Amino acid sequence: MIERINTTARYSDATIFNGIVHAVEVPPSEVGTVADQAQALMQSLERTLKAAGSGLGHMLMATIYLVDMNDYDAFNAVWEAWVPIGTAPARACVQVPALAHPGWRVEVAVMAARKD
Repeated sequence: MIERINTTARYSDATIFNGIVHAVEVPPSEVGTVADQAQALMQSLERTLKAAGSGLGHMLMATIYLVDMNDYDAFNAVWEAWVPIGTAPARACVQVPALAHPGWRVEVAVMAARKD
């Protein structure tokens, strides 16, 4: 059975299948530095994973989308402060020409195991 959290006509905050949570987070605002946006994004991601029965320490895979690779270090500083030590997922980080909103500097897609 597929479970969905906070589903709209366009997307769900998370989908769960066979104990694996799939989630994508974007900044709640188009303003601020990549660190500001990443901080808000990580807060939201943590809430979403918790609602799905998972958590940041249960992430299996993450894909980070940055519009500017010069933001890589600033994003990583926020990421490393949020992800529990010793639980970093497999991860890819790619530069993209744009995200859905012009002011967004980062987007994160993750797969995580449920805590069950």
